[in-house]
Amino acid sequence: MGGNGQAEHGGAADRDIAVLLAEAADGVRIGAVPYRELVRGGRRRRARRWTLAAAAALVVAGSAGTLASAGGTDGEGRRVVPAATAPVTPDSRQVDKPRSTAVARGTDHGEGWTVEALVWAAPRNVSEARAQLKTMRGYALAPAGIHAPSDLVGKGWYYGRLMRDGGLVSTFMNAPVEKGGTPPDGQVVDAVTTLAPENPAAADDSRRLVVGRVAPTALEVTCTWDDGTKVKAAPAAPGTGLVGDFEDLVRPVDGSRANWFTCVAPKGEDHRSATVKVTKVAKGS
Repeated sequence: MGGNGQAEHGGAADRDIAVLLAEAADGVRIGAVPYRELVRGGRRRRARRWTLAAAAALVVAGSAGTLASAGGTDGEGRRVVPAATAPVTPDSRQVDKPRSTAVARGTDHGEGWTVEALVWAAPRNVSEARAQLKTMRGYALAPAGIHAPSDLVGKGWYYGRLMRDGGLVSTFMNAPVEKGGTPPDGQVVDAVTTLAPENPAAADDSRRLVVGRVAPTALEVTCTWDDGTKVKAAPAAPGTGLVGDFEDLVRPVDGSRANWFTCVAPKGEDHRSATVKVTKVAKGS
């Protein structure tokens, strides 16, 4: 058999395959396209895609929330805490310096005067106490009865100072903070001082100024001098600072749980002594 035989054999095979395909095509019955079923199937697939996408979004959002609160990692695997959510924990005790508040101010014999409260937080250990004592010396202060730094550990301290025209006149309060941070309800811790101890022209003013500390429940403090003069101090309006000249008021002091009050007797009298009482307290106290 030559090349023609091979060609004839190949042609017969092609014809046989063609016949088989035709017969198979005759057995297939093609009906109408199921349009509605196709549409419903497409909708189901689209709904499944939407559901999966929503679930993925929730997972991503949850992960983002966790990262925002706990911190994620950067491109090199280092932990990163977002600045907006990183905790802020400043040392509010200020052991190394006092909290200072101007409690009252006024004018006496042409000079301005101010009562200043200085409150020091309690040192936690001897090292903090040593640093605090060193700073106190810079303010010309020395806690009464403290002989060594260890004596100051665990004790908050306060001072009351009188200033005239910006200069220190006297430190008339010097004591540890009471247990619990305030005097008992209805009680007063006070000190009477003079507005001008070194001014001969003010000798008649003697001891006109009373400064003290009371619990926050005190709504009125009455100062009574030996000549019968009475002055009542009531709480200042919340958030108000010193306005104008002197006012007899009870005020909060920065760093102190106790409130401070001031009373000043009228000029022109020789007030040698005074008694002080809390004459009104908050209901339920």
